[in-house]
Amino acid sequence: MEQSVDKKMPADALKVIQLLESRGFEAWAVGGCVRDALLGKQPHDWDFCTLATPKQMRDCFAGYQIVPVGERHGTLAVKVCNAFYEVTTYRTEGAYLDARHPETVQFVGDITQDLARRDFTINAMAWHPARGLFDPFLGQKDLFAGVVRCVGQPRARFREDALRVLRALRFAAVLGLSLQNDTKQAIFLEKESLRQVARERIRQEMDGVLQGEEAPAVLREYLPVFAVFWPQLLAMQGFLQHSPYHDRDVLEHSLATLAAVPCEQRELRLAALLHDVAKPYCFTLDAQGTGHFFGHAEQGAEIAKQMLDGLRYDHHTAETVAALVRWHDIPLADSERLLRRRLARFGPQRYEQLLRLKQADAAAHAPAFAATRVEQVIRQRRQLAVLLQAAPCLTLGQLAVSGRDVLAEGVAPGPSVGVLLNGLLHDVIDGRLPNSREVLLSELAWRVRES
Repeated sequence: MEQSVDKKMPADALKVIQLLESRGFEAWAVGGCVRDALLGKQPHDWDFCTLATPKQMRDCFAGYQIVPVGERHGTLAVKVCNAFYEVTTYRTEGAYLDARHPETVQFVGDITQDLARRDFTINAMAWHPARGLFDPFLGQKDLFAGVVRCVGQPRARFREDALRVLRALRFAAVLGLSLQNDTKQAIFLEKESLRQVARERIRQEMDGVLQGEEAPAVLREYLPVFAVFWPQLLAMQGFLQHSPYHDRDVLEHSLATLAAVPCEQRELRLAALLHDVAKPYCFTLDAQGTGHFFGHAEQGAEIAKQMLDGLRYDHHTAETVAALVRWHDIPLADSERLLRRRLARFGPQRYEQLLRLKQADAAAHAPAFAATRVEQVIRQRRQLAVLLQAAPCLTLGQLAVSGRDVLAEGVAPGPSVGVLLNGLLHDVIDGRLPNSREVLLSELAWRVRES
């Protein structure tokens, strides 16, 4: 397994170790890059720790571009070839008074002390091209046993840095790991400390959780943790829908919808989780005992927007997810004319996203209805693909005539120009007119004469 680290490390990363050790300073690759390489993954970043102090590092890397990303805490970034690598002096840490950052650090001469300050055993491993794997806390054993375990006392680790609560759940979701019992218990006991963490940092970890294959299972098992910042999720749990179309409560239906969306589709994963978030607030039961959720899509869009804004999601993401939630229940287009109107209204990308969400939603329905509804959505996606190949005119910018043509007909500048153009566009979208410059100019001249 150690050979996999050797094979994954690029030559310029190896040079970082060589530059330090050529001056007599021990150095190791450390942390997530070692973990990922042991799993056979290509690490995104390579980080290093060393006996050298920041001042000594500067001497070792003379002639290379250096960025003091955290020099006070012992970290420099050095550019070797075209990549930056963070290098940190062996250190221990003082008290974490803000539940996120140590007040002080102390440089030490022993890598074991440095690894002992880290969060989880799977991140407390170091690797050297000659000395191999250094693993004093048995992180490799935990990694291949599928376990996330804190280094040292779990509650102490989470009290030092509350964001570690979500980091543990991200590793569980992305790597398919389970939390060791003491670590799991500590997460529930320390979950309220997340209130001290910046919303932006929670958002980053939440994105990581949601893009993991095991996100539905992690959300289910640790729902009270996520409810610290998204309490709206709690109302979904156990809320029965009283509908023949749904054999799950609102939460389980939403998690099944989430599972049906590819992990890399961030906005869709968020929309899948939140598309029915308002159902507990819109429930009515008719005389036959059937549940209804009138207005849940519109109200859900508002709730989803509030939830995403609360974690400082960017405007585009929040608006996209809210729009998908608002329109997720819209009926499929039953004609090419209506499909064209949908494309003009939503745009091709947004409507394709909406269909993907509807497909995932349909897959999470009761088995008696799921297959049929999924096939209906797939059929519409095929119709959409065929229509888009014909490059339909959907916007004024694609129309074969423009405002200049309207003015050339003697129309005065003002709202009338837009009225005429939009009228032509609507007729083109509906198929009553072709997007032909000759035809549209003729039609435009007639309309101006008749107006």
